[in-house]
Amino acid sequence: MPSDPSVIGLAATRELEERYLMRTYKRGAVDFVRGEGAYLYDAEGRQYLDFLAGISVCSIGHCHPAVVAAVTEQAERLMHVSNLFYTEPMARLAQRLSESSLGGRVFFCNSGTEANEAAIKVARKHAHGRGIAAPEIVSFESEFHGRSYGALAATPKLARNEALGPMLPGFVSVPDNDAEALCAAVGPHTAAVLIEPIQGESGVWPTTDEALLAARQACDEVGALLIFDEIQTGIGRTGSLWAYEQTPVRPDVITSAKALGGGMPIGACITGPAAAEALQPGDHGSTFAAGPIATSAALAVLETVDDPALLRSVREMGTRLRTGLEELPGVVGTRGRGLMVGVALEEGIDAPAIGADLLRRGLVVNAPAPDTLRLLPPLVVEPDQIDRAVGLIGESLLASGAHGH
Repeated sequence: MPSDPSVIGLAATRELEERYLMRTYKRGAVDFVRGEGAYLYDAEGRQYLDFLAGISVCSIGHCHPAVVAAVTEQAERLMHVSNLFYTEPMARLAQRLSESSLGGRVFFCNSGTEANEAAIKVARKHAHGRGIAAPEIVSFESEFHGRSYGALAATPKLARNEALGPMLPGFVSVPDNDAEALCAAVGPHTAAVLIEPIQGESGVWPTTDEALLAARQACDEVGALLIFDEIQTGIGRTGSLWAYEQTPVRPDVITSAKALGGGMPIGACITGPAAAEALQPGDHGSTFAAGPIATSAALAVLETVDDPALLRSVREMGTRLRTGLEELPGVVGTRGRGLMVGVALEEGIDAPAIGADLLRRGLVVNAPAPDTLRLLPPLVVEPDQIDRAVGLIGESLLASGAHGH
């Protein structure tokens, strides 16, 4: 039974969810009430090793002391004044994000979807400034950029839901990693190419260097912007502060969210010099964006993550994780970079069923596709936690009938 009398337990929580929440999520059968480091605890006090990190949000672990201290101190001093006035944490965070990446300007918002919406506005206004009356944005078929209408239109597979139509015009998609098709799609009406350097929601699929180089060249030839959606890959997830640093190209705009706030909601659209002046007063805004609590949390996150030793550990732990996984029965191979890992399972193994079984065993993972597990452990994960997770996944695969190598 829950030790905290204020915790009502899973059954009661599920009953409330069934009655009052819109049915937009299928939830795992657990009610989490506490987190610390790489661990979560449910209403009955059971411990879980978290290898999803809130979908790459709690990347320095749950309730990291530096983030908790920053949020607590700021909440006791000032919570909100709106963007009609100056606040120091907002200005300092903008400086840190700009100087650590593209060197331009930053627009703050509250989520990754909103960051991509801002990037779409930047691209369209930049294109109108070049005389393009009907600008287009090109993306790959399997990408995920969000669920509001601009970001949704750039997410081809979800945009095909006719019940949500009509979709926003001006979006073109091409097959994943098809450099030739991408170059053919970019033309005089192109405002931007919008790319995930590693596709996250589709199952951790890195975009090839060939495709990235083709996108950069095509954008340069017509004056379009190259936008990297780094919402899942950014803030250390791949073993560098930004994923683009491990690619052969430099984008004109990057979007960030998820891990940026360490659990607090915040997003950012960061430009290089070419697009820095695109948005002017009145073009965009957000009531809650860059509030002092969220920006203080983000500053604490960056202070922790932007550290060569930690980023080196991310790469080392990622190698340890993938090496262990690839030795397991039922694993065909792994994909990704750093601690962003997709696990391809052999034919006949149901990844969502494995994910549910692992939750019962005390390991939190995600199955973004029928044959794929996605692992996004905290960047501060320890070697023994990596080994324990690999062991649990192996046990689950064997129990499912997976064949040995």
